[in-house]
Amino acid sequence: MSGPVDQAVEIRFAEDHPTAAGHFPGNPIIPGAVLLDAVLLALSGRAAAGSCTIKAAKFLRPVRPGDRMRIEWETKGDAIHFRCLLPASHQVVATGQLRLGDKTI
Repeated sequence: MSGPVDQAVEIRFAEDHPTAAGHFPGNPIIPGAVLLDAVLLALSGRAAAGSCTIKAAKFLRPVRPGDRMRIEWETKGDAIHFRCLLPASHQVVATGQLRLGDKTI
C-alpha cells in the first residue's frame, strides 16, 4: 500500500488464544487463517453479504499470542488491499488483496 489508508483497526490476540497451542508447541503463533479471519471481521461493517475472494495473501512474520495487530486497508478499483502490522515494532506481518461480496466496498 503506497497511499493513505481508507480505514484501520487494532486488535489484540489473547495470551491463551485457542489456535496457538497447536501452532506450534513451545513456539506458539497465530495461524494465517486466523489473521485472514481478523481482516474479514475488520471489514465486515462495510462488506456486502456473500462470498469473499482472496486474490493474494502473503505472511511475512509470525504473530504471537498476546500481540497487538493493526489492520489497515484501502480500496483500489474492485479490490481491497490490506496490510497487518505489529504496532509495537512497526513490522508488517501480512499483506494481501481481496474482494468481498458481489460488489466493491
